[in-house]
Amino acid sequence: MVFLLNEKIKRLRRQNALTQSDLAFRLGVTQQAVAKWEAGLSIPEPAVLLSLSDILRVSVDYLLGKKGIPLQGVLPCGDFSPVPVIGTVKAGYGREAFEDFQGTHPADIRDPQNYFYLIVQGDSMEPYIRAGDLALVRKQNTLQNGELGVMVLDGGEGTLKRFNKNNGQISLESFNPSCKALILHGMYQNRLVILGKVVETKTRW
Repeated sequence: MVFLLNEKIKRLRRQNALTQSDLAFRLGVTQQAVAKWEAGLSIPEPAVLLSLSDILRVSVDYLLGKKGIPLQGVLPCGDFSPVPVIGTVKAGYGREAFEDFQGTHPADIRDPQNYFYLIVQGDSMEPYIRAGDLALVRKQNTLQNGELGVMVLDGGEGTLKRFNKNNGQISLESFNPSCKALILHGMYQNRLVILGKVVETKTRW
């Protein structure tokens, strides 16, 4: 299937678990600008297109249709790998500890050993991510501003939040406006362990 630029932006944004507002914030543009790109009403400026390709993890050539360079780590449609589904995750002894294993679920990735699915709990990420949804997590110990990640604070259970670090403090943010952001200052930042980046969420019916 051949995708136009606007379709690629929309599809890749969703695969990276970004809202239009998230992508706009990362690029330094308005949400309306992103909406126009995805509707095919305008196209990004060359400098913005370069940043966009970096955030979406593809080449500019791929976005422009010059070369079929796929999303890094993602297989062509139809090739899936089983990834473990877990209920909770904790950090201990320098690594993640999976708990409440609930089988596997297919994912469109090349290296399943570097991923896990986490069953979302609670309502802090509503209305976009709901309790019971599956979050596909790529194992890594760093996050960029605005990215969704699974983190553990003080050895507790893993939580899904949006990560931001500015002015010497870390903010763990929810989508639900009724949930306040957790702000970490100074030495408290050392008590946070990042387990991975959320690259996709799926609703289970």
